[in-house]
Amino acid sequence: MKRVVVALDSFKGSLDSYDAGRAFAEGIKEILSDADVRHFAIADGGEGFSEAIALAKGGERVKATVYDPLMRPIEASYTILDEGAVAVIAISSASGLPLLTAEERNPLVATTYGTGQLIADAIERGCRQIVVGLGGSATNDCGVGMLRALGGKFYDAQGEELTETIEVLERVVEVQDDELRSKLQGVNFSVAVDVDNPLCGERGAAYIYAPQKGADRAMVARLDSAMRHFASVVDNKCGYRASDLSGVGAAGGLGYAFVALLGATLKSGIELVLDAIDFDDALMEECLVVTGEGRIDAQTLMGKAPSGVLRRAVLAGRMCVAVGGSVVECEQLTHSDFAKLYAITPHNMPLAEAMQPDVAKENLRATAHLVAEEFLM
Repeated sequence: MKRVVVALDSFKGSLDSYDAGRAFAEGIKEILSDADVRHFAIADGGEGFSEAIALAKGGERVKATVYDPLMRPIEASYTILDEGAVAVIAISSASGLPLLTAEERNPLVATTYGTGQLIADAIERGCRQIVVGLGGSATNDCGVGMLRALGGKFYDAQGEELTETIEVLERVVEVQDDELRSKLQGVNFSVAVDVDNPLCGERGAAYIYAPQKGADRAMVARLDSAMRHFASVVDNKCGYRASDLSGVGAAGGLGYAFVALLGATLKSGIELVLDAIDFDDALMEECLVVTGEGRIDAQTLMGKAPSGVLRRAVLAGRMCVAVGGSVVECEQLTHSDFAKLYAITPHNMPLAEAMQPDVAKENLRATAHLVAEEFLM
C-alpha cells in the first residue's frame, strides 16, 4: 500500500486549505484506490490558522460580536481547545484586510481593537493559554487598538488620553498598563508569525506591508516615523529595544505589542501549526509528502507554510513535492529540497477561470494523477 501525506496551504481567492487538500487526496485515490492518503489543513499564521488547528484537534468554535478595523460591529469567531483552557485566535477574523473594501483601506485609522475584544472574550470564558495567528491584517497600529480593548491607556504630553491610531503613535508619551496587567494575570500568549521583519525602517511594517493596506508613499513615511516614536516610548518602558527583534513587524506591528507589553513569544506560524496537529507523527512511516499553495515562488521558501512542511519531511527522510496554482521558476526553488514542482493550471487557461473553486479542484485532482503516476506507481 502506498502512503501519501497531503498538507496544502490555501489557494487564496479560490480554495481554503482543507478543500485544496481534499481535492488532491481524491485525485490520488482515483489512480490508486488502495492508497493510504491523509491530508491536513495547514496555515502559516494568517487566513485559516485557527481553522487548521480546530480541524486537527477538535474543540469548539465560538463567536463574539466585536469591532472590525473601522470600529463597526461584526461577528468574529475563534476556537477553544483542551476543555476550555486554550483559545486559538486568528487576528484576521476581527482585524483582517478582507473585512474592508479597497476604498476603505487606511492604516492611519484602522485598528486592532476587535482582536483585543476576542482575547478578552476568551479570557472571560476561562482560557489561560492564548494562541494567536498574526497575518492578513488591515492594520498598522502597533497593536494600540488591541491594547486599548484590554485596558491599556495612552496619554500625550498634556495628560490627555489618546484613542485614535495615528494620534497614539505620533503623540504618546505615557503608557498606563495597570488594568491591562491585572486583566492578563495568569494568561500566557504564543504568537504565530510568518515574517521576520523588525518594527521600523526599510524592512519594517510600514514600508513593507502598509502599501497593500491602502497607504500611499507619504502615508508610509508618516507611519514609519510615528511607529519609531511609539517604539521609543514603549522600548523605554519595557527596558530593551524590542522594536528591533525579528518578527515584531508582523501584522502592522501587532507582534511588537505582544512581545513588548504582553510578554509573548513569537514563533514560526507553520511550525506552531505543525506541532499542534502532530504532523511529525504522520511522517513516521514511509510516505510521499505533498505540500503547496496558490503561488510557488522564492517567497515560498521564506517561512511560508510549504517551507515548514518541506523541512519536516526532510528531517524525517521523506520525499516532498510541491503543487501550486502557478510556479515561478527561480534559483532558490531549483536548488531546494523539493523533489518536483507542479503548476496545476494549464498554460492556456485564463486566471479568472483557474480561480473558480470547481476548476481549481479539478486541476488539483488532475495534478494528483501526475504525481501518483510519477512517484507512486
